[in-house]
Amino acid sequence: MNQSDITGLLVINPGATSTKAAIFDRENVLFRENYQHDSSELKQFPKVIEQYEYRRELLEKYLEPHLDKMVLLAVAGRGGPLKPLEGGTYSVNEKMLADLRNTVYSDHASNHGALLAKYFADKYGIKAYIVDPVSVDNFTPLARISGLPEIERKSRSHALNIKAASREAAAKMGKKVEQANFVVLHLGSGFSICALEKGRIIDVNDGLHGMGPYSVERCGALPIGALVKICFSGKYTEEQLLKKLASESGLQAYLGTSDFKAALRRMESGDEKAVLAIEGMLYQCAKEASACAAVLKGKIDGIVITGGLAYAPYVIDNLTEYLAFLAPIISIPGEFEMEALARGVYRVLDGEENPKEYT
Repeated sequence: MNQSDITGLLVINPGATSTKAAIFDRENVLFRENYQHDSSELKQFPKVIEQYEYRRELLEKYLEPHLDKMVLLAVAGRGGPLKPLEGGTYSVNEKMLADLRNTVYSDHASNHGALLAKYFADKYGIKAYIVDPVSVDNFTPLARISGLPEIERKSRSHALNIKAASREAAAKMGKKVEQANFVVLHLGSGFSICALEKGRIIDVNDGLHGMGPYSVERCGALPIGALVKICFSGKYTEEQLLKKLASESGLQAYLGTSDFKAALRRMESGDEKAVLAIEGMLYQCAKEASACAAVLKGKIDGIVITGGLAYAPYVIDNLTEYLAFLAPIISIPGEFEMEALARGVYRVLDGEENPKEYT
């Protein structure tokens, strides 16, 4: 086979401290790398969106030797915070790029996904897409009500991995995801716990700011009165407090680490602080999952536990003890965002679905 006969799809997934890249053909991954970013280098950028050139230059340096040996069909980027959207695959257009550059909805690492995809797509004369961005929104009117008219609940979740894991869980049952109801717990650096009704996320905690359980870095829901006092204490600016709640809370605040494996080792060695912090986190996860079961009125085919924390037997055993009375527990450890991005774009390239337009 000549080098020019090798075809594939480039996938780019920017995270808080890394940028993942991979090349997929229709069956296999041909190349995969996770480029870790030095935290001291990231600190030079006051805003996350300002990291674009840094990430682009790094990707270009390491990807070009691979890309020059093949024919690229398209580029898939992780979808960042955008306006509320139906799930699916979207063509990257100028309106989308403008909203991400201007951080209209949030200044998050995933904003770079479409921007980087578009850069490489233009360079190689192909199209760029995103799939199931974090703002996928199938909320009912009831799910939007917060209790205060000035505040509306938003759908922001790890939609890409939630849907990928749910498709796999449904397949294990001999079903399509559109035929099943699941409570899905995505447990990574942030947590998304959702009610998935026939493939649609009809309710989910906002895992970024202030809803659901605390996670390894994020605070989850907080007592309102105490939070208001902190806001007016004079100790923090708005920007500092938002950063604290989104990336300096949870296990990081209780134990001084966001490394869950290290926290588990401390727990197993008898560290009482670690025991309480981890058990408290999973206790809150179970409460949130039970609330999602109520949203589905108990009509549940399974409880799907996915994300990096699902690799830990202790996590699965603990949550099974809480939740097995609701439905069978289906453990699908890890995250499948890269594969889900590739499959979403291949469905478009193969004519199985039409790409949506961001307007």
